Amino acid sequence: MSFYNFSEEANPAAEDEYFMKIALQEAQKAYAEAEVPIGAVVVCKGRIVGRGYNLTERLKDVTAHAEMQAFTAASETLGGKYLTDCTLYVTIEPCVMCAGASYWTQISKIVYGAPEPKRGFTTKGGALLHPKTTLKGGILAEECGMLMKRFFLDKRG
Repeated sequence: MSFYNFSEEANPAAEDEYFMKIALQEAQKAYAEAEVPIGAVVVCKGRIVGRGYNLTERLKDVTAHAEMQAFTAASETLGGKYLTDCTLYVTIEPCVMCAGASYWTQISKIVYGAPEPKRGFTTKGGALLHPKTTLKGGILAEECGMLMKRFFLDKRG
């Protein structure tokens, strides 16, 4: 797994952008496979412990979202189901299912790129995240959103 050592004085915004760029690389994999281009990474203490991208078409599984793939990989890497010291970086705001799954992982933080005004969990109201989970949106939002727009324009093309 990748490791990036951010110093104590590091700019948190730079760290968020660094890992979001890696999540975007995962989203590019989905795009290349004609999957909805969403990518995710789970980071624990500066180390990527899980990666994922949408695999719903390949696996014929509506639950095979990027976040779910990354949660599973992180749990396998860490040897446990709780991700209390971890951050999820995901290119698009999680849906209700993925937000609910994040609750059960007890993940410490979720950082997303572009908002999802139709299916994003924040549009549905309610407290879907674990009470100790913090949320930050808008990291590389333009890049993340453009990949989705390009994908759907190509599909309609």
